[in-house]
Formats: sequence, structure tokens, C-alpha cells
Amino acid sequence: MIFNDRIKNMQDDMVTSLQEIIRFKSVEGKKDGDMPFGKEVHDCLIYTLNLADKLGFKTKNVDNYAGYAEIGQGDDLIGILVHLDVVPEGDGWDYDPYGGEIADGKIFGRGTLDDKGPAIATLYAMKALLDEGVTLNKRVRIIFGLNEETGWAGINYYLEHEETPSLAFTPDAEFPACHGEKGITVFELKKDFKELLNDGGVEVLSITGGNAANMVPDYAEAKIIETYDIEPMINAYMKDKGGNLKLDRKDGVTTIQSTGISAHGSTPEVGENAISYLLDFVNNLDVKLGDSSSFIRGYERTIGLDYNGQRAGCGFEDEDSGKLTFNVGKIEMDKDSVKLLVNVRYPITTPLKVVEDGIKRTFKDIGMSYNLLDHMAPIYFPKDHELIVKLMKVYQEHTGDMSEPITMGGGTYARAMKNAVAFGGVFPGEPELAHQKNEYITIDNLVKQSQIYASALYELAK
Repeated sequence: MIFNDRIKNMQDDMVTSLQEIIRFKSVEGKKDGDMPFGKEVHDCLIYTLNLADKLGFKTKNVDNYAGYAEIGQGDDLIGILVHLDVVPEGDGWDYDPYGGEIADGKIFGRGTLDDKGPAIATLYAMKALLDEGVTLNKRVRIIFGLNEETGWAGINYYLEHEETPSLAFTPDAEFPACHGEKGITVFELKKDFKELLNDGGVEVLSITGGNAANMVPDYAEAKIIETYDIEPMINAYMKDKGGNLKLDRKDGVTTIQSTGISAHGSTPEVGENAISYLLDFVNNLDVKLGDSSSFIRGYERTIGLDYNGQRAGCGFEDEDSGKLTFNVGKIEMDKDSVKLLVNVRYPITTPLKVVEDGIKRTFKDIGMSYNLLDHMAPIYFPKDHELIVKLMKVYQEHTGDMSEPITMGGGTYARAMKNAVAFGGVFPGEPELAHQKNEYITIDNLVKQSQIYASALYELAK
């Protein structure tokens, strides 16, 4: 813990650097010239590389797909894998999501936890090693990915063109060290509408909501034409089941607005899915018979308000990683069709085919097609793996917390290469605010992270 005081003395610089990096709205955009992920993401990379230059590191821009900063000497390379892109901010913030505002010892903004805050913490951890003058027999390189939230083209480009670390960690999860990550699938469920009977029922014109597969949606809305007053049903539903629903009537069209609680797609249990609550309510209405009403009824039978896949034919679990999670992140429905974008995190010991077979069988029964869009296999390290042992030793010395290594549903850059694991940065008992409104990191935790990462890098590279 020889670096603690030095890092504490850099606190003001760390806070300023994090505030400045938060002000880049680095959500992946369309390719712009030689900027593959858009200008905001590119500008965030350039800022970060310039900061690393000023801190005294060797830096490189990897063709605008990634970048890195490095200290130390030797043939072996220790890596820290971070990302500078963020998910969209969503609605309902009390602070500017790109303002880096400070209140009550907290820095607010999209990316403060995922993953700009930990990126700054590790940069200054490297600075502490450099300034302390310790002897490193290995090089330490922090690698900046640019589209972790949307596709991994950046980190894959880096791995194709640059040196791969022999050991690495990513500060993009929770403490203590993570020795396993669930498998992840993103897929689309689709149904075309052909039949609609004019039977005098409520007509559903459209249902939309959500921003991304890996976010629990905090808003969804249905546009309908009422054939009777549904307001008493809204009030009765919320009293019975919860949710946050309200009506907006204009020009003969009623909009049912559903407000939920955003959360990371890997932890749907800590959020409230606005799409599922909306469809659960609409299922109670006397909707016109046809394919659209069949979908609404089918959603209730196959998904409903569940988030562990019980109704969807994939309610699997195991001892190491717990229950599967099933998150409907986005819906697009009109008079012609409906599309759902779904994110599933499945247990380490369950084969993908078993998960897919259950889902395909279940949704075929309600006339929906399945299309796999993305998949990342689970990863697993024994608890006595060299990397796990060293990281746990550092964490326990700094915190006194003798907890065991963990597994999780989140998907991190640890999957991108061999001998990489997730390590921090959310501490046990702290709120998991990644992908949520009012995301923040406390200044104390930013410093504490940096102190732990400095010791970890020293142990891995000395």
C-alpha cells in the first residue's frame, strides 16, 4: 500500500480528469471519415491519449479503433482493458448526464462507473507507479476500447494489429475478482401481422420502447384507440401489480405511457422493465382480435414480468453463476409487425444450444421467429488461478474483506483474450448504477479504486 498517499495527493487531478472525460457524449455514432465510431467517441480517445501523454506515458492511437498508454520495461506485458464509449443516457436525470457535476461527494454522469471512472482510476494508478520510481520488470499497458457497449470492433482491431498482454484485468465490473462470466446472447424475436378483426375492441396502433438490448428499458408507450374509458383500469392495475402508467389523450388517440427503472441488462432484477409492465397492462384490455392481440397474449404467457426465463423455456441455473437472466431491451410494434430485442445471460455450465432450443420452441408456439444477433461464450477461471490469487490478495489487504471471488452476468473485455478477468470497480454493498439514470461514482471510491489498482499492477509487474 505504498502508493496510497501519492494517489490521495492526486485526488483533485483525478476528479478534474474524470469530469472532463465525462463531457464527451461518447455514444457510438455513424462512421465519420477516418473515425469509425463517430466524432464524439474519437474526440474522447484523443483527449485521453493527450492526458496520458501529459502524465508521462508512451501512447499510441491504433488507427482510431483503439489506443493505449504504457509504462515500464521488459518483454512481458500486463494489460488493463477499459472502454471510453457509453450507452445512451436515457431519461429522468437530475443532473446533466454529460456535465460531470459534483454533489454530496459524488461525480454524476454517464460513464462514471461504466467505464470512464475506472479508466481514470487506473491511469492515475499507473502514474503513481511511475512517480514512485518502483522497478517494474514488465510493461504495463492500459488499452482504450471504443465500442464495448455495441460490438467490440475496436478491441478486436487492436488484437489483430497490436501486442496481446500475457495477463490482464478489466475494471468494468465489481470487486472482488471475478473468476467467471455468464454466456451472453442478443437476439431478435419477430412476428408479422396479417389478421385483424373489426370486432369493436380496443385498437393498438403501436407499441415502442427501450434503447438497447443490454439496458432495462425505463420508458415505453402504446398508442391505442379507446372504445371505453380505460383510466379506472390503469389505477386498479398499479394498485394491484405496481408499475408507473399514465394516459395522454390527443386527437382521438390515447397514449399509455409506462415509466420503469433502468438497470444494466445483466441485472434486470434491480430495475423495472417499462415494456413488460406496459404489455402486462395492455393484456388486460379488450383488444381487437387478430395477430397483434395474439402477440400481446403470447407475451404474457412467455415473458410477462419474469426476468429469469421461466416462461420462455430457458429458466436454467447452476451453482457457480446462479440463474439465467432474460431482458427485453427494446420493442418496435406497428400494425404490420412486432420486433423484440432480447438480451440473455445464461449460466456457465449450460450449453448455448440448450438455451436456444428452449427459446425457439417456446416462441414458435406463439408465431414468433428467432434470429441470433450476437453471442459471447461464458468464461471461467479456477479460484487458484495465478491472476485470481494475486488480485484477491491485493483486494483483501486494502479492504479487509475476505470474501471469495465472484461470478457475474456482465460481459467484459475479459472475454476478448486469454488470461484476463474482471476486477472492480463497484465495491460490495455499493449501488450498481451502470446504464441507469443519475449514474455516479463517489470521490472516495475513485481514490480507493486507484489505490487498489496501483497495488495490483505492482504485484503483477514487479
